Amino acid sequence: MAHIDDGGGNKRSSNVEVNIVPFIDLMSVLIIFLLITAVWTQVSMIQIGSSVYGQRTSDEKVEPPPKAEIPFRLDVLPSGHRVIIGKNQINVPKRSGEFDLESLKTKLKEIKVLYPDKIDAIVTMTDELEYVHLINGMDALLVSGFPEISIATAGVE
Repeated sequence: MAHIDDGGGNKRSSNVEVNIVPFIDLMSVLIIFLLITAVWTQVSMIQIGSSVYGQRTSDEKVEPPPKAEIPFRLDVLPSGHRVIIGKNQINVPKRSGEFDLESLKTKLKEIKVLYPDKIDAIVTMTDELEYVHLINGMDALLVSGFPEISIATAGVE
């Protein structure tokens, strides 16, 4: 009978350590991926559930939202300012090539009279304008009585 020798005269078994560091790296990345995916799954379930289960099944009277909950946004555009309160849109165009801040402040004060409980506003601005126009819009909101100002990074239409 023929016997194939492994080349070494030593009959001891070889002692090899298994490197588990790449396996641990793989598992940590997999766990992070699964955690992030689980969060997005929950968010989509909440959105779908509110649209499916939130439908009216009877002739319930729909109450309008409180005036403080109406969305209020100030858009700084190359053509001037646009104020959106609820579904109403008010344009304050530029006057002689400059932003008309006095007219904007007047319109904002009129809105404050209509919605005295409203204290928050969102400001958006197109990318091609200088930041001084954003700051001027924020100042107009502060002077008009809207101290809680948020800046939206999304572009305006």
